[in-house]
Amino acid sequence: MEPISEDSQAAAPATAPAAEPAGPPPRDDAALRGLADRFTRLLGADSVVADPVRLRTYECDGLTTHRAMPGLVVLPGTAEQIAEIVRACAAAGIPYVARGSGTGLSGGALPRTDGVLIVTSRMRRILEIDAENGRAVVEPGVINLDVSRAARPHGYYFAPDPSSQQICSVGGNVAENSGGAHCLKYGFTAHHVLACEIVTPDGAITELTADGAGYDLLGVFVGAEGTLGITTKITVRLTRLPETVQTLLAAFTSIEAGGTAVSAIIGAGMVPAAIEMMDALSIEAAEAAVRCEYPPGAGAVLIVELDGPAAEVEHQFARVQELCRDAGAFEIRVAADDAERALIWKGRKSAFAAVGRISPAYLVQDGVIPRTSLPRVLAGIDALSAESGVRVANVFHAGDGNLHPLVLFDDAVEGAAERAKEVSGRILDLCIEHGGSITGEHGVGVDKSRYMPRMFTETDLDTMQMVRCGFDPAGLCNPGKVFPTPRLCGEVPGFRKGVHPLVEQGKAEQF
Repeated sequence: MEPISEDSQAAAPATAPAAEPAGPPPRDDAALRGLADRFTRLLGADSVVADPVRLRTYECDGLTTHRAMPGLVVLPGTAEQIAEIVRACAAAGIPYVARGSGTGLSGGALPRTDGVLIVTSRMRRILEIDAENGRAVVEPGVINLDVSRAARPHGYYFAPDPSSQQICSVGGNVAENSGGAHCLKYGFTAHHVLACEIVTPDGAITELTADGAGYDLLGVFVGAEGTLGITTKITVRLTRLPETVQTLLAAFTSIEAGGTAVSAIIGAGMVPAAIEMMDALSIEAAEAAVRCEYPPGAGAVLIVELDGPAAEVEHQFARVQELCRDAGAFEIRVAADDAERALIWKGRKSAFAAVGRISPAYLVQDGVIPRTSLPRVLAGIDALSAESGVRVANVFHAGDGNLHPLVLFDDAVEGAAERAKEVSGRILDLCIEHGGSITGEHGVGVDKSRYMPRMFTETDLDTMQMVRCGFDPAGLCNPGKVFPTPRLCGEVPGFRKGVHPLVEQGKAEQF
């Protein structure tokens, strides 16, 4: 969860107005045509997309409510090619955005109409599986699940597992610091990245590592949403396959009863690999989409998975079943084998896409709250839904309080999208009010940038921007993401004009 300073809550209440992003400047078509010619010579005609019809393919990521047709798309195959592309963009003053599989859910890979979209999907080589040292070296376009498939014969797997792991790329996971269902026990992508080769915004190729002296620049880079450079090679930590895995699905009449079970399990001192929950509306969607056959009449289902040494898992698993029954579970299903385990997970892994079966359109949110606040926040979401008449389906990582409310609406109905956006924002307000964050694993992107002032003070945001300017003083690398823009009133992205408050207080130096 992202940190909130005490002064940021006091100075920037949840109801504070948010700055609206400014639009991009007019496109320089002549400059883009010149770059297209140059990149065609560098990459070949099949790796440069300038045709308006084909450009539409790249106009959004997984969050389709934000769209922008890129000025130019390139598909490089090497780090050296990316470096040359970045140098050309920097020399021409043209902004650029990196994109992997395009599965992000915050508009983090939304292209610039006046810029270049650098797509890394052709860089899909697994360069090394080093079982002796428990690591793998991969290119950014490698699909998340393919790392585990390659490592499995050696007795390892790649632990971060976003729901989109069958199609999302490791480079995108690094950009967004993706989590997944098993992040409760195993953490986020940041906990599994040992090094990154990157192309910096000035076109240099360098490596960031986690084992050197000095500042943890790798820690700054992972989760920076592609605003500090472009990943070209990633060294990831592999995790040993557990001796055994046990999975159960518990059905409850209400989401409150399921929440009671979650608190009881964590309170008993156990840390399952995953604890996931779905409410009645999300179950309805999953049934319509993938026929997961969850218990009929369930107001909520809880998926609990434990892994590790067989004796430990057996003991804890019996205790989990007991706690679920005590909390009111009316049916418990235990997976007898991998096939049944996959069936239990099928509904949860398909939940986001499945909502399309019961609603023409929807918004995905990604707030985080302390586990102890789950009942109050879920009750607040229900109240918002009832008050507004906007349906909300709840899917979440119950173990670590990462909520994924799906706000449903019909985009053919006038005003419906605006009402959905309002409810979505008020849900984030609820998360902040209860000591949480506006994002846990989807990132800020363009979708949540206007909410940043609700969580952080101006000084907080300016300090973050100074870090960004240290990497990208020209503001060309994925501009318009994370921070409300222009970051400082009337200024282009860059160092602030005048003395920064931290400099004035003698707490920082500005170079």
